Amino acid sequence: MHKITIPEAMHPMINNIFYALLTLLLISCGNRSSKEQKKVFNINLDQNVTSLDPAFARNQNAIWMMNQIFNGLVQIDSNLMPVPCIAQSWQVSNDRLTYTFNLRNDVYFHDDPIFQDGKGRKVIAADFKYSFYRLIDPQVASSGGWIFNDKIEGINSFLALNDSTFQIKLTKPFPAFINLLTTQYCSVVPKEIVEHYSKDFRSHPIGTGPFKFKYWKEDEILVMLKNERYWEKQGSAQLPFLDAVKVTFISDKQSAFMNFIKKELDFFDKVDGSYRDDILTKSGKMTEKYQGKFKLRKGPYLCTEYIGILVDTSKAITKTSPLRFKKVRQAINYAIDKPKLIKYLRNSVGMPATSGFIPHGMPGFDSIAVKGYHYDPQKAARLLAEAGFPNGKGMPEITLSTSTTYKDLIEFIQAELHALGVRVRVDVTPSASLRDLIAQNHVNFFRGSWIADYPDGENYLAMFYSKNKIPNGPNYTGYFNDEFDRLFEQSYYVSDNNKRYLLYQKMDRMIVAHANVVPILYDQSLIMTQNNISGYTLNALNLMILKTVKKH
Repeated sequence: MHKITIPEAMHPMINNIFYALLTLLLISCGNRSSKEQKKVFNINLDQNVTSLDPAFARNQNAIWMMNQIFNGLVQIDSNLMPVPCIAQSWQVSNDRLTYTFNLRNDVYFHDDPIFQDGKGRKVIAADFKYSFYRLIDPQVASSGGWIFNDKIEGINSFLALNDSTFQIKLTKPFPAFINLLTTQYCSVVPKEIVEHYSKDFRSHPIGTGPFKFKYWKEDEILVMLKNERYWEKQGSAQLPFLDAVKVTFISDKQSAFMNFIKKELDFFDKVDGSYRDDILTKSGKMTEKYQGKFKLRKGPYLCTEYIGILVDTSKAITKTSPLRFKKVRQAINYAIDKPKLIKYLRNSVGMPATSGFIPHGMPGFDSIAVKGYHYDPQKAARLLAEAGFPNGKGMPEITLSTSTTYKDLIEFIQAELHALGVRVRVDVTPSASLRDLIAQNHVNFFRGSWIADYPDGENYLAMFYSKNKIPNGPNYTGYFNDEFDRLFEQSYYVSDNNKRYLLYQKMDRMIVAHANVVPILYDQSLIMTQNNISGYTLNALNLMILKTVKKH
């Protein structure tokens, strides 16, 4: 996505556009209060939003914005558990194949001239049938087709039994299915609006969420206003508390941070390398310079940063690589000082990945049940010698592929492996090109990250399931193991979460033992808010939820 920096001279113009919109709305509502009394939440995104159509909820900025405009059947709570949303309750059949949802009767779409009398109508079960079919409709070409892939037979798997009862029939059990339905892909949209605007629905979104879309000038400003008819409450208080959300798109993070310091922004995230030391000490605390000036919070983020190793020996690049030897891979795992890397390169944002591939913060994560690799250079040297390469002698140079963004991290790992006697050449490739090479098994030693789409460990273990081999699946390391596959398939039939987590842990231990990945760190989200902001809740999916935010 092409990024532009908004010149300082344009900031007043953008503010004028925003406040003109807000004033017009307030006058139309019969409320002539001054703009200073209105609670406007100001944020900046460093890249334009690709779409506001939930069928294309494929990156964080889009997901963050869609979560304000749309609702689904279910949503996640702060512990990543699925809780009611438009579905006030649901039942699952004994064979785990039929899910029946009982819908609320007080949820309305946002107003739009296309609706009768311009008033948003009530959401009914047929709306979910339509919305879910869009994800698998080849004409729509949604990036969310994987949600229902191999789980349903087609549109007839979605049933509107009556206006308030919606049913989904699966072809096989999938215990994480309710979790899947919390994704923004599964938001409800109104058929008549989507069909009227067609592809322009991406920039004319109509949902049921706490905020309604008002204005979007791409790369410059996005405005959302309070949905006065929103159905959800916090205790007895009507949500949302904010009057509006204003989003700017300044691509330069340092410029955006200066705006935050000047209190022009209420929220800031992602502490960039160029000014990380200005904000954070090496131990991850706020520097003395900023103490008391704003709030800074860290929390688990379901993302595992790792080095992937191709182990499929049918591939030409693997047949002669020293990485085909398990002891070499295990030596690499022991050779990296993860706490040091996180402290000095990331100012202690992140946790050492020493408990397998499934990250800290995921329901079922257990650092005692899954023992990964800690830093142990002596053990690394011993394993390398046992593999036939004492101190790296006789071992050919290996190439480690990365993108520019992670060059410092990879060069740290390169130095750690050099200390072991392993010669590593770093190959820097543009991100999109590297993703293509990984997805075609054309690189056998590469930096990767896996961010959870939904809060279930299955999302991570799917990367090692044989049937997910490339090019149709994410088994980028070419790991094929019949016992792993058997356990993975068995987990589909275990509805008890705790029993299923035990299976997940067993599979994670198998990946640790085979060492086809080198988990480096479990990421953390880091967010900053002004002192007059409350009610912003952190969750391990790093999902932005603004409906409970207050600006004092």
